[in-house]
Amino acid sequence: MEFITYEEGFTAEPLPEEIKNKMIGKSFRENKDIGLDELAYLKMKHVGFDGKTHMGEMVVHYSLAREVLEIFCELYNAGYQIEKMRLVDEYDAEDERSMADNNSSAFNYRVVADTDIVSMHAYGRAIDINPLINPYIVGEKIMPANAAEYANRKAKFPHKIDHDDLCYKLFKSKGWTWGGDWKTQKDYQHFYKT
Repeated sequence: MEFITYEEGFTAEPLPEEIKNKMIGKSFRENKDIGLDELAYLKMKHVGFDGKTHMGEMVVHYSLAREVLEIFCELYNAGYQIEKMRLVDEYDAEDERSMADNNSSAFNYRVVADTDIVSMHAYGRAIDINPLINPYIVGEKIMPANAAEYANRKAKFPHKIDHDDLCYKLFKSKGWTWGGDWKTQKDYQHFYKT
């Protein structure tokens, strides 16, 4: 893939060597599904919960890089708040730790929780946004474990993703699917594109 500058503060490039080295053995393990050359490294500005501009980073499938830049640039320009945007490798690729810290992230070669099904995150085709406040709920189980206060989706609270939320509208407009629309379980943080 080529280097993309979408707007100032929104870039995508092939994985730099230092990022590859950070990922290998953590979010990336040798597998038959995807190679490091199919992934793009994105740097994107975002508005934090403190109202200030921060520089975040994310790894996605290279074919989605431009539209992910577009979505996050629109979110930024609208003042949409995302608390953290770090590579999951900062949490040793442990999804629960990353979610518990409300870290928004994308690529992680792993299976869906409590299954042996390869996750869309493993293909760089899924992004989780403010996951502590928008948890994954299946039956009585809430992930991350510290997100119980956000499980009642009828309650009003800041940073909640629902059908009126700008984040939902932007992802949906580009053909992404939202885990909050699933029937048997709910993954309110989760957007993916097959």
